[in-house]
Amino acid sequence: MPIPLVNSIASWFLKKRIHQMELFMKYPNEVQQELLRSLISKARHTEIGKKHNFSEISNYKTFAERVPIHSYEEYEPAIERSRRGENNIFWPTPIKWFAKSSGTTNAKSKFIPVSEDSLENCHYAAGKDLLCMYLNNNPQSQLFTGKSLRLGGSKEIYRNNGTSYGDLSAILIENMPFWAEFSSTPSSEVSLMNDWEIKMQAIVNETIKEKVTSLAGVPSWMLVLLNKVLDTSGKEDLFQVWQNLEVYFHGGVNFQPYADQYKKILPSDSFRYYEIYNASEGFFACQDHNNSNELLLMLDYGIFYEFIPMDAYGTPEQKIIPLSEVKTDVNYAVVITTNAGLWRYRIGDTVRFTSTSPYRIKVSGRTKHHINVFGEELIIENTDNALKKASQITGCQIIDYTAAPIFMKGKEKGAHEWIIEFKTPPENLEVFITELDLALQQLNSDYEAKRHNNMTLNMPTVHQAREKLFYDWLKKNDKLGGQHKIPRLSNERCYVEELLEMSGRSSAKGTLEV
Repeated sequence: MPIPLVNSIASWFLKKRIHQMELFMKYPNEVQQELLRSLISKARHTEIGKKHNFSEISNYKTFAERVPIHSYEEYEPAIERSRRGENNIFWPTPIKWFAKSSGTTNAKSKFIPVSEDSLENCHYAAGKDLLCMYLNNNPQSQLFTGKSLRLGGSKEIYRNNGTSYGDLSAILIENMPFWAEFSSTPSSEVSLMNDWEIKMQAIVNETIKEKVTSLAGVPSWMLVLLNKVLDTSGKEDLFQVWQNLEVYFHGGVNFQPYADQYKKILPSDSFRYYEIYNASEGFFACQDHNNSNELLLMLDYGIFYEFIPMDAYGTPEQKIIPLSEVKTDVNYAVVITTNAGLWRYRIGDTVRFTSTSPYRIKVSGRTKHHINVFGEELIIENTDNALKKASQITGCQIIDYTAAPIFMKGKEKGAHEWIIEFKTPPENLEVFITELDLALQQLNSDYEAKRHNNMTLNMPTVHQAREKLFYDWLKKNDKLGGQHKIPRLSNERCYVEELLEMSGRSSAKGTLEV
């Protein structure tokens, strides 16, 4: 298709969609309430609809009273029946696909239903919207003069009883509309290769010859791929490989720990970074302005949102609220009801609203990925930002990290134990530890109170990980590629102990090398 024609079609779609987005930004709560009524009406004759008398529910208050909050474990029996080919359990149309996700808090695989509605009206609609927003903000873009280098998971599609399961990215690639396939690289054949390490080199070999104008994928794995591109090509930066490269669409993990490394291989102030917030359960939010660190919550993708304030999460005082009642600068657990049949489902993520007009968010962490053994309420947003500050002060670069508590023993106070893999280590690790501790105290008053005069917490212990320790841990646990990531924080010591064991070391306060 000629580029001018592609640009004309994109421009037409852009104007139409921008108007629709302005509508849900102006009337967000009305759009969400209407969406909820539509979901309830569509599923009223399903098994779950009959169980909770959906035909009698006409408003949010009744919906919240009738339908309980669900975890994956509570949903699993129904999902397993659906995977075996049963229909009309939690959604009226047949569920053909299930996104396999092991998560980072549970080794057991999860199979998230992906309906035709969610595929078309959520995942693919979001892809088009992302392009709309980017082109609206960058009218001189030459995006369609080349292709998007996409980096998805390496799990193949497995078929059983007429249903399929695999990485969400594999499902999306297999069912990709022609316009997306036409403008993407590598080929679907390479994208769906099962062996991650072989696949990475195959992607390099295929894409290095293409005219790539954009990148899309998880920052940690994309960085591995891009460094392979530079190694293979012998070039110093990526613009010497793809001179028309203009934007990177990223999500899955916080970008901040990787920002400096990307700027080194993409040395241009005009290069754009656009963040997205998606998961196997749906596409939730995306950056809608250049150089922004906030994400616009998308309200018309067939997802109804509710939130649980984290200060009472999991307690008898827990309260679930609709979007209309959220406040800025409060940490919330996310609950969703979707057009794939997930009803009041806890996805395990936490967000913080930066604005309520329109609704914009920052992803702050996971409900199970925090450290609160000593009342310090440390979340991933805190640790990512503290590491960024400590790295800037000490001139180091971080590849990955994890942290866990050192439990009190006898009269010995507690502490936090970190394992950090550096790309460029600090000249003085003790100075880095001091700066990390100070940054955490500045960012988190609860942590500061526990650290005051070593009242409850001693100084953090930091182990410098050997090269590729985290990569080897992911490989050992069959988690290379895709959305898989290192568990950043844990209230338990299982991850830290396993990593130390892989290094032939045991936990010891003051040990700095792993």
